[in-house]
Amino acid sequence: MEIITKTDITWFPNSWIRLRINKKVIYFDPAYLKTYFSKYPDKTEYSKWPDPIDGMPNGLEKPDFIFITHHHKDHCKRVTVDRLIKQDTKIFAPKSCFKELGDRIILVKPNDTLQINVGISVTVLNAYNTQHGTSTIKQHKKGQGVGYIFRINGLSFYHLGDTDFLVEMELLKDIDVAFIPIGGKFTMNIDEAVKTTITINPKIVVPIHNLGKSFSEFENKLKVKGENIKCIIPTIGQVIKI
Repeated sequence: MEIITKTDITWFPNSWIRLRINKKVIYFDPAYLKTYFSKYPDKTEYSKWPDPIDGMPNGLEKPDFIFITHHHKDHCKRVTVDRLIKQDTKIFAPKSCFKELGDRIILVKPNDTLQINVGISVTVLNAYNTQHGTSTIKQHKKGQGVGYIFRINGLSFYHLGDTDFLVEMELLKDIDVAFIPIGGKFTMNIDEAVKTTITINPKIVVPIHNLGKSFSEFENKLKVKGENIKCIIPTIGQVIKI
């Protein structure tokens, strides 16, 4: 088995994660929306409204894999994907993204398990708002969105997508890093995110998709529970080495 020599994570809002590991570059939900980059200086904007707003953080590598959780514009945006991909980039997405991205995508659905390269596999999970979840706007319907557990050379990374807590999360084991959406409007609130994190029990948790909620409040409430889970609060564009 290949020895892990380098792993780092970078977050861009809302839920865009760059994962670099052993010379592989992986993006989850790359989508540039000007609103969320207004105070981030290291970017180039190519076009403005009423054209599709096309921008990009500077210095990004072309990815080997892109995973998209659902069709909303802060997660799935063709102009962003077009600027990122190289000839052999593989793009994975659910059917809800077909209208935006077309037949370039490899369609996935919950419960799929894909062996996408030597030592690299992906498990596709449900991601949606539930009747009893703390999201106040039930915009994410079951079957439209997904989450991903990406495994590479013995490490596992779980990007939940936009979701509330789901009972099937109780069955998950051996997650190294989890990317937990908080916000309380389109995704779970902080208390539910803490519950979800404790249920999944990753070694490291990275809160994302905050939409006005405090990452620090999430970290503090997680600490109060006394759980041995390391919380890393991301800053836009900052490289996190793990």
